[in-house]
Amino acid sequence: MKKIYFIALICSLFLASCSSEPSLQKYFVEKTENKNFIAVDVSPEILNIEKTKLTPEQSEALKSFEKMNILAFKLDSTNNAQYDIEKAKVSAILKNEKYQKLMSFGSGKDGVTISFVGEEENIEEFVVYAKSKETGFAVVRILGDKMNSTHIMNMLSVIQNSNMDLDQLKPLQSMFPKK
Repeated sequence: MKKIYFIALICSLFLASCSSEPSLQKYFVEKTENKNFIAVDVSPEILNIEKTKLTPEQSEALKSFEKMNILAFKLDSTNNAQYDIEKAKVSAILKNEKYQKLMSFGSGKDGVTISFVGEEENIEEFVVYAKSKETGFAVVRILGDKMNSTHIMNMLSVIQNSNMDLDQLKPLQSMFPKK
């Protein structure tokens, strides 16, 4: 009889730990195979930098960066209604108190929001959400370990001086029509 209670306890703990609450991670997994979406995972190697030329601050920032996940919804004449539904889903997820908004700019139809998860000195994830009524939207998750806002600023300088390997970003080229 004790075994049954023990098994029931373990099962209830397991089920309680499984959150049905929507998250960006779940959203990314669900949409990866959807034809309206383009998913790209980017590793730090995309920067293709000579680490010996980095300042100590830049090295520390680079160490805190683990990977970047990009999910983009490509808008076309056939999926306007789906665009509105998906855009609302992402906005609802980002309204969760777990995502702390740093800044946003733009208008109602076009704009960018930058949020983070974690504490100011121990950021686990930066989220950039950009939307355009002409091309669609993209959600970028920058994942790391003990990141902070200074690391992001230092990473920007690393990116500017990098010899970026753009092959990892090729799937996103279809988002931007050639003119």
